[in-house]
Amino acid sequence: MPLPTGRLRFVSGFVAGLCTAAFVVVSTGAANGLVASRYQELSLFAGVLKLVRENYVEEVDETRLVRGAVRGMLEDLDPHSSYLDPDSHKEMQVDTRGEFHGLGIEIMKRRDGFIEVVAPIDGTPAARAGLRARDQVVAICPTEPPKDWDEPCRSTKGMDLHDAVLLMRGPRGSRITIQVLREGFEQPEPYSIVRDVVKVESVEARLLEPGLVYARIRSFQEHTADDLRRKVEALREKSGGTFHGFVLDLRDDPGGLLDQAVKVADFWLSDGLIVYTQGRVESQRQEFRARRDGEGPGYPMVVLVNAGTASASEIVAGALQDQRRALVLGAPTFGKGSVQTVYPLDDGSGLRLTTALYYTPAGRSIQAVGIVPDIVVEQPSQGGDAPERARPHAIRERDLDGHFGPVGDAAEPRPRDDAPAGEASTEGREAPAEDLQLARAVEVLKSWTYFERMRGSDDPATKAAAPEAPRPRASLEGRRP
Repeated sequence: MPLPTGRLRFVSGFVAGLCTAAFVVVSTGAANGLVASRYQELSLFAGVLKLVRENYVEEVDETRLVRGAVRGMLEDLDPHSSYLDPDSHKEMQVDTRGEFHGLGIEIMKRRDGFIEVVAPIDGTPAARAGLRARDQVVAICPTEPPKDWDEPCRSTKGMDLHDAVLLMRGPRGSRITIQVLREGFEQPEPYSIVRDVVKVESVEARLLEPGLVYARIRSFQEHTADDLRRKVEALREKSGGTFHGFVLDLRDDPGGLLDQAVKVADFWLSDGLIVYTQGRVESQRQEFRARRDGEGPGYPMVVLVNAGTASASEIVAGALQDQRRALVLGAPTFGKGSVQTVYPLDDGSGLRLTTALYYTPAGRSIQAVGIVPDIVVEQPSQGGDAPERARPHAIRERDLDGHFGPVGDAAEPRPRDDAPAGEASTEGREAPAEDLQLARAVEVLKSWTYFERMRGSDDPATKAAAPEAPRPRASLEGRRP
């Protein structure tokens, strides 16, 4: 079995280290006692397994028992370490490729334990069926439920988010029913949906107006950096070769692959540190630096973040903020400052293990704290079909059981002395019809480029990119970017 073998290897190496210094600090008896203690722990597990196998009221699947024990062991470590059975491991690999068979919805865990729809993905079965942001999925009723189900539908209350994803995915053409509770519904209503191929474009990019770019990254998949570069270059050509502002939207981006986050940040940096990691093992202590082919200072830039901005997306936001390449605008981020390594196991399953903490270029750990925006703009809740960006009660890293606490002085917000004056908070105001955070970002960019021109910036790219005159604020009213 892989687990005991790995543990014994560790014990052997540790004992060898002790024996080297045995003449000074430790006796051979102490080393032998350590080995005996490890065998005693394995003996405890074997004894419990034997008792369950022989005496439980029903015959049990031994493989299921062992996997359950491994799963419980890892869940006791931290919220992000877990055992992935072969199906879950395969699905995780599918996620990074950006194409799967399923419904096409982004989901999150609510504080009350149920599953909530963040947003349906355009053009997918979920969108065609009429699912909306903020819909509450209270039960899942697959056509072919797992063998251990004793009822056709199962409540999502307390259900692991990963398990919910697995249940809602399935072969193209198969049908699933979910029970949905929505504001205005007296009781949950069934939505019967036929699964289809869902292709998730990790990057969306468009011109808000000539020279002003908006790009949203939904998650960091295998080709995210390449897709971003390709789409930005296409918009540059369309915009006459010059940008005078760039909005990078990382809101509700749950993260993904570390190497893609590094490449995305590197797109706007030409020098310096992007992120570094620190773990117990030497191989987990790494530095990732920008290359010289980045965009450099050039045009001004604003990064949008919120409570759903997590992990890899926080790495990008933190790097651009610390390197003073961009202003960060929005709400404090999720606060996941740990790195998980996925180890494939012999039977096709996987071990997802927290192996390091990452730090921004300024040496900040954002664990359980998050990225503090330079300009705080809370997005009010929006009703109807408007995109949902405000979740004042959204779960963050600090709300998860067993999370690592803040590291060092990470709890202290990072000051930014060169941010535009007039921090804004919309808390308690009536919700406007537009995306307020995006509108504020556009306003900041236009003011920024105008004042750079007024004071005679030494940066030729900024001089060339700045508009001739500021556009009136009224031009933002009534727009839905």
